[in-house]
Amino acid sequence: MRLRTALACAVGSLALIVTLPTSAFAATGSFQYSYTGLDGARHVENLTDPPSGECLNLPGTAGEPGYAPKNRTDATAIVFLDPDCEGDTYYVMNPGKVLGDRLKLRSVVFS
Repeated sequence: MRLRTALACAVGSLALIVTLPTSAFAATGSFQYSYTGLDGARHVENLTDPPSGECLNLPGTAGEPGYAPKNRTDATAIVFLDPDCEGDTYYVMNPGKVLGDRLKLRSVVFS
């Protein structure tokens, strides 16, 4: 009887695992950066719970790059000077890292 119960539990657990949808991984928290708009004013942008493993081109950075990033997520952010997470100029930001106006960026990927 115990073997049958154990087997039923194992089969039930396997069925539950197989049928549960897989969720997309995302960094929890927000990533903030600033950029200078066409009006010449400083704008602040927030990316809330950004997806992990996907390169994000940052809005507002097509002309001049963004600056002053704040990684307030629980994931590591790699910021790039070039769009599409390309180029040799990048910086790795651990969770909680805040950088100043001198760091320039146009794209980011979270791990």
